[in-house]
Amino acid sequence: MTTSGLDAISTLGVLPPAGPSCVHLPLNVSPQELARYAVGLANARGGTVLVGVDLVGGAPAERDAGELHPLMVTHAIFELSGGRLTVNVQHHRLPGGARVLAVFVPQAPYVLAAPDGSVIAWDGAHLVPVTPSEAEPVADQDFTATVPPDASLADLDPAEVARLRGLGRRIEAARLPDLDFLRELGLLIPSHGALRPTLAAILLAGTPAALRAHVPQSEVCYYHHAGSDVEFQFREDLLRPIPALLTRLAELIQARNRFTPVQVGLFRIEVWDQDEAVYREALLNALTHRDYTLRDAVHVHHHPDRLEILNPGGLPGGITPGNILRHQPKRRNPLLAEVLARLGLVERAGVGVDKMYSLMLRHGKEPPEYITYPDAVTLSLHSPGFDADFVRFVARKQEEMQTLSLDMLIVLSLLLREGEATRGTLARALQLPEDRTPRLLRSMEEHGLIGRAGVGRGISYTLSAEVWLALGRREAGAGGAALVSPAPSPDPDRSGQPTPVARPTRPAPPAARPAKTARPGAASAAGPSRGEIRAIALALAREQGRVRNVDLRAACGLSTQQAWRTLRRLVQDGLLRKLGTGTRDAAYERV
Repeated sequence: MTTSGLDAISTLGVLPPAGPSCVHLPLNVSPQELARYAVGLANARGGTVLVGVDLVGGAPAERDAGELHPLMVTHAIFELSGGRLTVNVQHHRLPGGARVLAVFVPQAPYVLAAPDGSVIAWDGAHLVPVTPSEAEPVADQDFTATVPPDASLADLDPAEVARLRGLGRRIEAARLPDLDFLRELGLLIPSHGALRPTLAAILLAGTPAALRAHVPQSEVCYYHHAGSDVEFQFREDLLRPIPALLTRLAELIQARNRFTPVQVGLFRIEVWDQDEAVYREALLNALTHRDYTLRDAVHVHHHPDRLEILNPGGLPGGITPGNILRHQPKRRNPLLAEVLARLGLVERAGVGVDKMYSLMLRHGKEPPEYITYPDAVTLSLHSPGFDADFVRFVARKQEEMQTLSLDMLIVLSLLLREGEATRGTLARALQLPEDRTPRLLRSMEEHGLIGRAGVGRGISYTLSAEVWLALGRREAGAGGAALVSPAPSPDPDRSGQPTPVARPTRPAPPAARPAKTARPGAASAAGPSRGEIRAIALALAREQGRVRNVDLRAACGLSTQQAWRTLRRLVQDGLLRKLGTGTRDAAYERV
């Protein structure tokens, strides 16, 4: 429960008594002590802290709370709470002329620590320690379901409510009047005798003023980079409701997006640098599951060869880059996620990540890449090029088999990139225990998709000779050069520019990466394959004792980003160990 300014002090200027939702403090309270009480109130039920009540009701005083500037108070509490608590501060002049400072404190979504590190809560009379068992119910609360202090129906934009109704036109609630529609979605709840919007309502349909006042951290910053370096050529900062954000971000990305047509029989598949279904899913995941208690914005960096989305708040509890495909879905903001699911914008079953993986792998690209930090996560959607022959192969195989599962796509994609892999390497890519992979691999062998060599722990898997032939190549030792598919003729894309075409490739064994559709900035088809680059990196580490990014770049003609990704994957596969930090000082040695 929270208390708004209108409820805290009556129109007659009568101050509410100290109690469970109100704390009285003297004018000479220190910033640290004020922050302690604000944190304690937030850890309980939220409410109001009144400063300067000791000077009310007595003889006229020369000083009152008017000398305390609200911005100084909000800044002090924000700083002393480590950026985890944002309050609303207002002055109120009482009938006698004295002014008090009202600090409206929302209920915290999880237990906060006081400036001195203690965990306390307001029990109505004192600040008392909070035990772990008492803290758990508070920690599970949904921040987007809270009602901000002084929020009202005026915080909602009728045009954005109409946009929500349009998105949810297939649901029963869309036939209801606006207020009933929002109540049915759980976005409006009764509070202190009136309907008030939750934070989720403001995130979905708030006015610009409401977003700035209640959730300025919902901003998204878009950057366009002409190259792979850190310098950007264009930036736009967006503070809009989530549906409007998605629309504008799609416009910005599509304006700089390109596609290559791939002919498959009578049909033509358009393979975009950034597939709209993929990046919309990624952006929705970022906006739905980010930590809105953090005062940081979402950053979207659009490079020619990748799209990076930097999201405040790490992955929800228990989820890691190594299990994100298999872990039970976790919703950091249940109300917001539920509303978006009912409107049809996100998947209820938590299959958004699966969808991104599947679309990218079907188009011959690498899977999404997650990098996590304690308080943030970065998702990279790489698009340095794609394999047109693989796109055709997957489309035909899907029609033939009726079911080419995501697991099969993961195996095929990894073997296409690496040439061969052990069962342990495939299990890590599948995010499964190694003993859960034999059935899948046997099924793929039976369908003629993969082959194996070796015995016991030495077994390794490769694409089958049939698959290599379908991709326009013969397997090593088949008695001839690799077959090369004819290059498609240029086809103008939506921007009117001719689409790059495939270049002829040199003969290659199965371990070599098949030819990609050439694009500006992509590696030359005559350069080393992915498997050869890995082998060179391992050889350099063995011969020199260690290998650096600059060594691999010089040996293979790679960009800094390409060399870094190869070295990092070798670390993930347990073949190299990283020494030092950063890109210049880091070196890698054999394990």
